[in-house]
Amino acid sequence: MPKSPRPSFRCSECGWETGKWVGRCGECQAWGSVAEAASEPAGRTTASPVTRPAVPIGQVSVEDSTFRSSGVPELDRVLGGGLVPGAAILLAGEPGVGKSTLLLEVAAQTARHRHRTLYVTGEESASQVRLRADRTGGVHDELYLAAETDLGAVLTHIEQVRPTLLVVDSIQTIGASGIDGVPGGVTQVKEVAAALVRVAKTRNITTVIVGHVTKDGSIAGPRVLEHVVDVVLHFEGDRDSRFRMVRAMKNRFGPVDEVGCFDLGADGITAVTDPTGLFVENHHAMVPGTCVAVTMEGRRPMLAEVQALVTHSAAERPRRTTSGLDSSRVAMVMAVLQQHCQVRLHTLDVFASTVGGARVVEPASDLAVAIALTSASRGVPAPKGVVAMGEIGLSGELRRVRDLPLRLSEAARLGFQLAVVPTEAGRPPARSPESWTVDGMRVLDVPDVRSALRLLHLLQAEHERPHAVDAR
Repeated sequence: MPKSPRPSFRCSECGWETGKWVGRCGECQAWGSVAEAASEPAGRTTASPVTRPAVPIGQVSVEDSTFRSSGVPELDRVLGGGLVPGAAILLAGEPGVGKSTLLLEVAAQTARHRHRTLYVTGEESASQVRLRADRTGGVHDELYLAAETDLGAVLTHIEQVRPTLLVVDSIQTIGASGIDGVPGGVTQVKEVAAALVRVAKTRNITTVIVGHVTKDGSIAGPRVLEHVVDVVLHFEGDRDSRFRMVRAMKNRFGPVDEVGCFDLGADGITAVTDPTGLFVENHHAMVPGTCVAVTMEGRRPMLAEVQALVTHSAAERPRRTTSGLDSSRVAMVMAVLQQHCQVRLHTLDVFASTVGGARVVEPASDLAVAIALTSASRGVPAPKGVVAMGEIGLSGELRRVRDLPLRLSEAARLGFQLAVVPTEAGRPPARSPESWTVDGMRVLDVPDVRSALRLLHLLQAEHERPHAVDAR
């Protein structure tokens, strides 16, 4: 006799399965969410009629899948050219970062180009969205607004409006009737996402779905949500700053190493095409403890100023405070300076930060951090108009950084006169202030951090007096 299948129990919140009933989920720790899962009878799938016959790939038309501008240049940059008809886009971000404001601007710009747009909100009422649209100038006759939390009602709105662009804010608030679980649960999110993607593909509607994130920054809900969509975007920014960035984590139509920069203000969100000036302070006088690093955000070079303050400590254990920098890398740079450059910081309070709320975690900023710390501890400012880039190893050597020509061109474009970079393979290290140039900017290549500090006149031995570098 064939054995009957054993019953299984599944959590409606996270999808965790177990062989027996329990009152509390062993994965998400939710109470009362575990119920017996309906067993599906084993069967054999038979052939069914096809919706469209298969054709050679060369005969497939691509005219219906060409890029269309979203009206926001920075978002087009991240998407690889714009919105693709039939594409499903997932935009995730922390609460209050500006996801709804950005998508309302995209919807308004699409409507201005005579493309009908449907904005479905499940978190706000229609009047609340209208107030924000009045403030940002997003009111247009081709922009339709609906406040719904039922999937069937959303599909009905799509049938009636027939939009070119659909915005759903957010998927965690939409529920499907007849499906177990509460809106935002694993089963509900799967069903809603599958229905929206199916409508997007069959009707050639560009669909943008807003997703929530967990407290660790990952997208809430099942992982299958990221697999079924075509593009996954992360919208991030500091609450204390107006600067926002959109990163592409998955993109079937373009690159995934691009970022878009935005400025979130009271009158809406605007694109920032040249964000470098937000993170570099213009000092009228030479100030100790500052240095400018060139980082890469995707394929975009951005300059960020690193500042350091070193003071005498009155506590038994000196303080180590960082803001906008990786604290572990700052600690490593301090250890290298003490071991290989005799810069004594173990009894001093050290504060290191970036300007404008920039987040600099790239190893290529190690040299700028080392210059800022040494300049602050010695009270000697670095030469004016200098930028530094290079990863520091534990033995004090400088390692190569990627996209060095692109970084140097951006620094030269912004008027910097001197750059300190690691020695490239096959090129002898700089022995004097004279070296090669890039667009009128002098470039010094050095093998290690000690040589870089000496060339900048921040580190001297008693028996040698190296020539001071003047960037002017």
